[in-house]
Amino acid sequence: MSRCYILDALSLPNDTLWFDCFQIMRFGFPGLENVRSFDDYVLSYDRRNRVAYWVFEHLTKESVASNDAVDRAKCEFTEDASLHPFFRSNNSDYKGSGFDRGHLAAAGNHRLNQRHVDQTFLLSNMAPQVGRGFNRDSWNTLEKHVRKLTKKYINVYVCTGPLYLPRKEADGKTYVKYQVIGASNVAVPTHFFKVVVGETDRKELEMEAYVMPNQIIQDKTPITVFQVPPESIERAAGLLFFDRISRDKIKKINGREMKS
Repeated sequence: MSRCYILDALSLPNDTLWFDCFQIMRFGFPGLENVRSFDDYVLSYDRRNRVAYWVFEHLTKESVASNDAVDRAKCEFTEDASLHPFFRSNNSDYKGSGFDRGHLAAAGNHRLNQRHVDQTFLLSNMAPQVGRGFNRDSWNTLEKHVRKLTKKYINVYVCTGPLYLPRKEADGKTYVKYQVIGASNVAVPTHFFKVVVGETDRKELEMEAYVMPNQIIQDKTPITVFQVPPESIERAAGLLFFDRISRDKIKKINGREMKS
């Protein structure tokens, strides 16, 4: 894979790249730590955990449509050279770990050209995910659902990221515990989230929010089981989603009509 051209979102050098970044981030940045802008998605990177805090995408029916000029088989998992070597994950961290290199910005969301899909294979866009039963199954089902939303909405905005949720142990105390892998000590999230806003052709906004545990999930479990109030993710992640939209302007959340 050719080296991707990576830009810091806070120092974009020309008007076109500013426009692309802020079209994706039209409704607000969840946070502003170590933000990086790629051609077709924006990422905030957690240097300590070697996993992104969040990844943001803007999807349309054109960006997710099948494209014979795009070949995923040509993509390679590659270190993100925009990061200091101290803070990168690398392929050797994942080797033998038992975890997949799971996409946050899904490769299937970025089919306009080869460069776009190539950039989704940067390791800064990956997190350790359970393979069978999660990344290759239930999480993939959620990704496909989000792509299908482009048939309903003219614009779909997606924020995806990891969670490290507390759990009460046998001693009655609550702990945040998670595994790390490789020499870089890449954090293995306990859960992952997606928060989605769809915009109709009438400019109406609807939201969906999901949290999935990073574990084997029983086959054919409906994704609606994992819907949660978006506020619960904000509290857990320390982020604010779509904060340029007043919640009273959102017509539906998780399929339920909101009172105006």
